Amino acid sequence: MIYGNVNSEYFEQQAAVLPKPLCEALHQLKGMDLAGHETGAFPIEIGGVSMILQVMDLVTSPRETHDPEIHRKYIDLQLFVSGGPEVASFFIDEGKETVKEDLLGTSRDILFYENRAETAKKEGCVVMEPGAYAIYFPWDVHIPGQCNEDGPKDYRKIVLKVPMEACV
Repeated sequence: MIYGNVNSEYFEQQAAVLPKPLCEALHQLKGMDLAGHETGAFPIEIGGVSMILQVMDLVTSPRETHDPEIHRKYIDLQLFVSGGPEVASFFIDEGKETVKEDLLGTSRDILFYENRAETAKKEGCVVMEPGAYAIYFPWDVHIPGQCNEDGPKDYRKIVLKVPMEACV
């Protein structure tokens, strides 16, 4: 998992160490009018790589309402646009979690693990505010969409699905 902010003075350095498709994707997203973009899922090509752009307006909710998730074919590049904040937690997939729903073979490319209290004990977390991005690789279990102690908040974020095979 990689975390940064497109508005950071270190953004160019942060982006430069990423695989080329992720670097180019961050630069393109930074230059787009994401606040005014319509919601939904859209095919997009960046640097010759076909990706899926998801524009979502959501509401944060308590951690216990979110199942841990993972993807295998795609890297999730999540960019926080407005509202919130959103708390996102994560942990490394060690193959010890119990599968709740497996949709990896579908176009959604997602697997949900059971939401267990003992799992939450090993999670790290980041706070997503405008400009923040998190990159989740196929081994990064993540739990986005959580509220902080201030309770539920509306927010907008972008999830860009980048094919893992384009980055290796």
